[in-house]
Amino acid sequence: MSNTKYVFVTGGVTSSLGKGIIAASLAKLLQERGFSVTIQKLDPYINIDPGTLNPYEHGECYVTDDGAETDLDLGHYERYLNIPTSQANNVTTGRIYQSVINKERKGEFLGKTVQVIPHITDEIKRRIQLLGETGEYDIVITEIGGTVGDIESLPYVESVRQMLWEKGEENAIVIHLTLVPFLAAAGELKTKPTQHSVKMLMQSGVSPDILVCRTEYEISDDIKRKLALFCNVKKEDVIQSIDAETIYDVPNLMLEQNLDTVVLNKLKLSSKGEPELKVWNNFLRKHKNPKHEVEIALIGKYVELHDSYKSITEAFIHAGSSNETKVKVRWVHSESLTPKNAEKKLLGVNGILVAPGFGDRGIEGKIRAVKYARENNIPFFGICLGMQMAVIEFARNVLNLEGASSSEMNKSAKHPVINLMESQENVTEKGGTMRLGAWDCELKTDSKVYKAYNAKKISERHRHRYEFNNEYLEQIEVAGMKAAGTNPKTGLVEVVEIPTHPWFVGVQYHPEYKSTVLKPHPLFVDFIKASLKHSKL
Repeated sequence: MSNTKYVFVTGGVTSSLGKGIIAASLAKLLQERGFSVTIQKLDPYINIDPGTLNPYEHGECYVTDDGAETDLDLGHYERYLNIPTSQANNVTTGRIYQSVINKERKGEFLGKTVQVIPHITDEIKRRIQLLGETGEYDIVITEIGGTVGDIESLPYVESVRQMLWEKGEENAIVIHLTLVPFLAAAGELKTKPTQHSVKMLMQSGVSPDILVCRTEYEISDDIKRKLALFCNVKKEDVIQSIDAETIYDVPNLMLEQNLDTVVLNKLKLSSKGEPELKVWNNFLRKHKNPKHEVEIALIGKYVELHDSYKSITEAFIHAGSSNETKVKVRWVHSESLTPKNAEKKLLGVNGILVAPGFGDRGIEGKIRAVKYARENNIPFFGICLGMQMAVIEFARNVLNLEGASSSEMNKSAKHPVINLMESQENVTEKGGTMRLGAWDCELKTDSKVYKAYNAKKISERHRHRYEFNNEYLEQIEVAGMKAAGTNPKTGLVEVVEIPTHPWFVGVQYHPEYKSTVLKPHPLFVDFIKASLKHSKL
């Protein structure tokens, strides 16, 4: 029998209040107190996973070591806790229903009528407890997406109600995150939205144990007493979550508000130590007091929604702190880049990062940005599609291979320097057909990437279908672009660089996924270091 305790985080009033950040901050504090903690996200949408969602819909798709395409909140969990997540950390309604329907088709319900209760809720509860039953975790924090009252969230809230009843109040609690807005006309904070939100939660049979209130202004003791009275909680269980300068301030703010001790008291757990947050606060100090500044152009086709590149911008923050440097991002839409305006749009930047993506929209702008970086000796970092664009640009403008392209964009390309993996050629479905998750890579010891990693063998996460075409490897290397890293089993090229350039690196994988506060990614650290050097020229 597992002794794992469960903490559920629900949200009310409005979305985007920061349930993921509160969950991750609480987990960080509990981790600092000596507990083994993990966080999972339950997403109410019917897609099987975010893998086929447009980034404008849901921000970036985050990938785990075991190849799960997940919600971007899992990135926050890893960046805060410095431990990997997995397939079990993200569950969608689509996955729940798919599993139940598959069981029904196999006759596992013995001819019974399949219903939301108990069949769907039983499957949700099973998924919630998967991580707890491994015996690896003292506490599992479960964030429920959406807001209370959404029709999509009802089965999840019902599952929480059942688990609270089954586990008992010492083993499962609910934190409800809500909004206490400030009305300028009245000149005061208003509690009514929170009251209504809690009332709606209680109508589903769930009474929150702790209220976390998002606010722009300090919440007075009077307001806390009022919320406690109307929402059926104790005054000390009303936690203020005031707007922070950075998301990395939130663990300290929650520590000041005693969120972790309130949770431990509810779960009847004794702390194994006091949170010190030494490394965390050292990172924060350097982040907030930079000695230098660099400007990086991020070339992408979803730049209107910055969350589409969340892991990249967070990796910039980690690497910036490491170099005591403020990283200013110049967002450049790849569709807007042309041969005529490239210099104007990129003038003055200290580094250029060409971001990942799919499809042919905006790729000529990305190729143009690569050319500008290569010809002007500006530090260049190409990630996934960005690496592929670097190979295409080199093939076109250095090897003079007219029509060099990727078969993703041009199936009849004369020189498909980027091509489909043989195993994928007959696959028609989009979901789950890619090279996903952690793959090994061996680095050449005379390369820049080897010096950055200080290791010969690495493992990095992938999310792509198309690969470097090894038929062109020899002539590309002769011309000056080197394959600095390859997969030991397949021989596929994972890393390219130009040794004669100050810093020109393209990687087929996604290094941004593995950058955390405690372990900034070495490639991002080295890229910012090179950009800083460029800024002083």
